[in-house]
Amino acid sequence: MTLHLPTPAAPFKIGTRGSPLALAQAHETRARLMAAFDLPQEAFQICVIKVTGDQILDKPLREIDGKGLFTREIEEALLDGSIDIAVHSTKDMPVEQPAGLILDTFLPREDVRDAFVSLKYQGLADLPDGAVVGTSSTRRRAQLAARFPKLQVVEFRGNVQTRLKKLGDGVADATFLATAGLRRLRMDDVPYHPIDPGDMLPAIAQGAIGIERRQDDSRAAELLTAIHDIPTGQRLKAERTLLGGLDGSCETPIGGLAELEGGSLRLRGEILRPDGAEVFADDINGAVEDGAEMGRAMAAALLNRAGPNFFA
Repeated sequence: MTLHLPTPAAPFKIGTRGSPLALAQAHETRARLMAAFDLPQEAFQICVIKVTGDQILDKPLREIDGKGLFTREIEEALLDGSIDIAVHSTKDMPVEQPAGLILDTFLPREDVRDAFVSLKYQGLADLPDGAVVGTSSTRRRAQLAARFPKLQVVEFRGNVQTRLKKLGDGVADATFLATAGLRRLRMDDVPYHPIDPGDMLPAIAQGAIGIERRQDDSRAAELLTAIHDIPTGQRLKAERTLLGGLDGSCETPIGGLAELEGGSLRLRGEILRPDGAEVFADDINGAVEDGAEMGRAMAAALLNRAGPNFFA
């Protein structure tokens, strides 16, 4: 079958959220497709779609129906044919996609680490007792409560500029961002320090761009095959299987990271009570091709140790 390449007259439509980071990820996707098929920029159209999670800024995400806050409207546009593919931060994606959609393309993964951001301090260990840390992440709140119980944690949402202004205004002494986002936005002027995963295990799939398509769209599948990064896909298969086994969402206190080391795969995972009172962690190694089974086994082991209703 001949592949019908996009043209300026019939551009390939890329759906995305409208935040600066989401647009940077859509632009990276477009640039990789242009390079893979030697196509002009005009052969692609970036379509910005407003999502619920970007419109509700006055309350914590955990107080809203957390399913699909950053994906629902984009997936609806994908299903009705308004766009050809959707570009996401994979850490925002549920493990299961709506019927008719598939998430099976991942770009090369960026830095996975959380970034400590402060105008006054160099790292978590430098914060004095009683210092105020701002974050909207349930995972980070739980990790802080477990390891630094004498810190105060306050709700903190908004883009990078908003958060820096809040730090400048003294609302908090420090906050967190994803190192990947800062690097993709080339925000070298932000005073951040990456945190070793051994000190703060990142969100599952952090730093990975995922591309969703209609399951029956063979043209999109063939185009995306050219830009899929196999090692990233191998790592995310283990991490997202772990997440699925824990029945977790992006608002559940779960950390996880898969890393390739030679011919093997190392998988680390942890689950926390929202108040940090209990933490259960695991760290296993296995063959790369066994990543999904490793994720399932780790999820079962963690839940067995934690007992029923752990996340309640």
